[in-house]
Amino acid sequence: MKFVCLVYGEEKKIGAMTDDKCMAYDQELRNTGQCLASEALQPVRTAATVRVRNGKVSVTDGPFTETKECLAGFYLIEAADMNAAIQIASQIPPAQVGSIEVRPVRELRSTSGAQRRL
Repeated sequence: MKFVCLVYGEEKKIGAMTDDKCMAYDQELRNTGQCLASEALQPVRTAATVRVRNGKVSVTDGPFTETKECLAGFYLIEAADMNAAIQIASQIPPAQVGSIEVRPVRELRSTSGAQRRL
C-alpha cells in the first residue's frame, strides 16, 4: 500500500534541523524500496492559496490557515499496512520537533484506466 507522510512543524524548529539527518533517512528508505518520493517545501511565505468560487479565481499569499505549524514536506512511502507506515513515519527526523500525518493514498485510476470520482 502507498501512504503519504506529511511533515508538519514550526518553521523555525524544522529550519533549525540539519538536512543531513533527513537526507540519510531518505536514502535508507530508498535503499529498501520503501520511499517512492520525498521533497521538502519552501517556507510558507513563498506559498499562494488558490480558490475558485462561482467561476472566479482568487489568489492569496501564503497558506489558507494561520497556525504555528505548517506543512514542511512529505514522503510517499510503500508499506504493508498502517502500522508499518506509522513505524516508518516515527523515524522521520522532524517527528522529533513536529508531527507526521500518515494517510493512505487513494488511487484515482483503476487498472482499466477509468478515472474514479473524487
